[in-house]
Amino acid sequence: MTSTWTAPFIAADSDSDLGSAPILRREFTLDDGHGAVRSATLDLSALGVVEAWLGGDRVSDHLLEPGWTSYEWRIRVVSHDVTGHLTGTAPGSAAVLALVLGRGWAAGRLAWGGGGGWYTDERAGFAELRITFEDGHVQTVATDTDWQALSSAITDDQLYDGQDIDARLRDASFLVPGTPTTPSVDGHAGTTTTVHTVDIGERELVADTVPPVRPLAEIAPVDVWTSPSGATLVDFGVNLVGWLRVTASGPAGTVLTIRHAEVLEHDELGTRPLRTAKATDHFTLSGGGSGSGSSSSSSDPDVFEPRFTFHGFRYAQVDGWPGSLDDLRTALTAVQVGSDLTRTGSFRSSHDLLNTFHENVVRGMQGNFLSVPTDCPQRDERLGWTGDIAAFAPTASYLFDTQAFLGDWLRDLALEQEHADGVIPFVVPDVLKYSPAEDFGKPDATAIWSDAGVWVPWTLYQAYGDTAVLEEQLPSMIAHLRRVRDHLSPQGLWDTVFQFGDWLDPDAPPEDAAKAKADPGVVATVCAFRSATLVAEAATLTGHEAEATEARELAAGLQAAFREHYVTDGRILSDCTTVYALAIVFGILSSADEESAGDRLAELAAASGHRISTGFAGTPFITDALTQTGHLDDAYALLLQTECPSWLYPVTMGATTVWERWDSMLPDGTINPGEMTSFNHYALGAVADWMHRTVGGLAPLTPGYESVLIAPQPGGGLTWAETSVESVHGRIAVRWELADGSLVLRATVPEGVTAVVRLPGADEQRRTGGTHEFRAPLPSVVPAA
Repeated sequence: MTSTWTAPFIAADSDSDLGSAPILRREFTLDDGHGAVRSATLDLSALGVVEAWLGGDRVSDHLLEPGWTSYEWRIRVVSHDVTGHLTGTAPGSAAVLALVLGRGWAAGRLAWGGGGGWYTDERAGFAELRITFEDGHVQTVATDTDWQALSSAITDDQLYDGQDIDARLRDASFLVPGTPTTPSVDGHAGTTTTVHTVDIGERELVADTVPPVRPLAEIAPVDVWTSPSGATLVDFGVNLVGWLRVTASGPAGTVLTIRHAEVLEHDELGTRPLRTAKATDHFTLSGGGSGSGSSSSSSDPDVFEPRFTFHGFRYAQVDGWPGSLDDLRTALTAVQVGSDLTRTGSFRSSHDLLNTFHENVVRGMQGNFLSVPTDCPQRDERLGWTGDIAAFAPTASYLFDTQAFLGDWLRDLALEQEHADGVIPFVVPDVLKYSPAEDFGKPDATAIWSDAGVWVPWTLYQAYGDTAVLEEQLPSMIAHLRRVRDHLSPQGLWDTVFQFGDWLDPDAPPEDAAKAKADPGVVATVCAFRSATLVAEAATLTGHEAEATEARELAAGLQAAFREHYVTDGRILSDCTTVYALAIVFGILSSADEESAGDRLAELAAASGHRISTGFAGTPFITDALTQTGHLDDAYALLLQTECPSWLYPVTMGATTVWERWDSMLPDGTINPGEMTSFNHYALGAVADWMHRTVGGLAPLTPGYESVLIAPQPGGGLTWAETSVESVHGRIAVRWELADGSLVLRATVPEGVTAVVRLPGADEQRRTGGTHEFRAPLPSVVPAA
C-alpha cells in the first residue's frame, strides 16, 4: 500500500461480543498554547461502512461511506471538513471521535448465493483527524491501538436483509468525554473491549472523487390501511430507495417489524420478487414517551433510522404498531437516498403518459445509482451489472452529471478485468467470482455486458468532451477487443462462447430470459464491430496509432464476416427487430442492405402492432434505427404504445419507476411468474436518449456539446416538447410547438457553442450564443397519437 495516509485500520478485539455494529472510540485533548482551532479535516474509511461522530454530532449527512469499490485492490478515503465540530471546544479540553461500523458491502452478504463477507471477515475503521491551530500547529488524532471498542444499539445490519435497532441499548455517553456506559438488556451484554490493527495488504487507499450517498428527499405516506389479512400497510406513492424514519412511543420491549416491497399482489405486500432478501427492519422501543408504565426515564419518543441498510419499496407492512393508524400516518417518513449526482437534463411534452415515463426513468436512475450503478435496489442482487449501464449510459449522462461517478466505476472495471485475464465481468465490482452465477457458465467476454468497457467511456467522452477518460481506459478497451478476437470462430464471427444475447426478449418464457428471437452470434458480432469501431476512434484521438490500426482491422474483419454469413438479400439471420436495429445503428451494413433492413424493421414493428419485441440488446436502438431509415412514424408508434409489451404499459399500471420486464406485472395485477422480476430497473428506460435527441431535438454534434444539433422531429400527435441539458459549456435548451400551421422553435445556446438548426421544410441554419426563435411550415403529416 502506498498512500499519503499512515494510520492503520483497526477492529475490535472481541467483535462477536459487540453486536452487529461496533463503535470505535477515541477520547483526546485539544493541544493547548497554540490559539483556537483554525481548521480541521477528518479522513475516513472502512472495511464495511462507517458513520463518524465528533464533538457529539455526526460529521456529515453522508451515508454508507466509503462506498463499494473492488476492495481487493482499492479502498476510498473520504475527507470531511470538521472545523465546525471543534470550534466550540477550547484548547486543553477533551473531545471524542467515534466511528460506528456496519457490515456494508465488504462484510455483508452479497448476490443470491447466500454467502457474504467476501472481502473481509471483520469490520475495520480508519481515521486521520488533522487539527490546525491559529499559529499553524497541527495535531493529529488517528486510529491506533489506544482506541477502545463498544457495543451499540444496532443488533443486526445487512444491506439486503435490513437493520435491527434496540433503543433500550442506546447510550449517548460514548459521544462525550468521560467513561462511556454500555447498557445491557435481554441478553445483549453491554461490552467494552480493546482493538487491534488490521492488515489491509496491498490494497491501495485512494482519495474519494465521487458524489456521496446522502438523503435526496423525504416522502410522507399517502395512505395507511388494513389489508384483507389484517396487516397494516402503508403506501408512499412512489417506488423509492432508502428506508423509513420511525417515531414511536410504547412499552419498553415492544418490537416494530417493518417489511418493504415495491408492489402489492392480491391486496397484500408483494414480497416474492425479493427472493431471499428479507428487506425487514426491527425496532425495539425503549419505553420513552409512553406514559405510565414506561421503563425509561425519557419523556421523548424513540426515533429510528436504519442508515446501514437500504430497501427498494413503495409499500411497507408495519407489525407491532402500538398506536392507531392515524398515529402511523405522522410517525413514518420515507427517506430516499442515492448518490448525490447533479441533475443536468430535463424533458417534457404534451403527452402526459410520456412525461410520467420520463419521470420514472429519472427516479429509477436515482435509486440505482447508489455508490455503483446497480441493476436493481430491492432483491438479493443489487449488483453493478455491466450490460445495464452499457445500454443506459447515454441517458444517464444527459440526465445527471455522471463523469466522476462512472469514471470511478470504470477504474474498478479495469482492475477486475486486469485480474481476470482480460475478461470484463458481468458485474463490477465482481462479487460473482466468489459466489458464481452458475446459470451463466464460466464467465468470459460477453457482448454488451463486456462491451461496457468500451461503450461507457465513449459515452463519457461524448457527454463531457474530455479525452482523459479514453486515455485512462484505453488499455482496458484494447484488452477487451483482444479477448473477443481470441474467441472468434474460424468464420470470423463471435459465436463461440456464452452470450446473454437479447436478454429479456418479451417473447422469451418467464423462466428463460436468454431465450430470445435474435441469434446470439448475430448480436455479439455486431456489438463487437461497434466496439472495435469505437476503440479505433478512441485510440486515434489519444495518439495510439498502432492500437487504432489493430482495432480498424478487427472491425473490418467482423464487418466482412457479418455480411457474408448473416446477411442474405437484405435479410439478417433470425429476421427479428433486434438484429435489424443493431445492424442499422452500428453501421455494419452496406447502404443498400441498410435500406432493406430499415424497411424490414418497419414491417416487423407494424406486424407486432407496434408492441415492443426487443430485449436489452435491441431496445436502446430500435427507435433510432427506424428514424435513421425514414420510419419515424413507426418509432413514435412504438414509443407511445400503451398495450403490453410497451414502454407506456407500466405507466398505465401505475408504475413510478421502469420495470425489469415489460410485463413485470401482468394486466390482471399479478406479478410475473418468473423468479427474476424487479420493478426498478433502468435499462429499458434507455429510450429516453432518443426522446431527448429526436422528440426534444437536442443532440451533441461534437463531444461535450461544443457544437449541437437542434433538429426536433415531431410526430405521434405531440403538439409540443421541450428538453434541456446543463453541458460543460452552459445550459442548452430547446422548446418547439405546433401552432398556426407552423413548427415554432425556441432555442437557447451558451456563448461559444454553435448550434446547427434543422427544421422540416427549411434550410439549415447556424446560431451561436443567445436565445433564438425559428418558424417552419408544419410537416404535412403529423400522425395521431
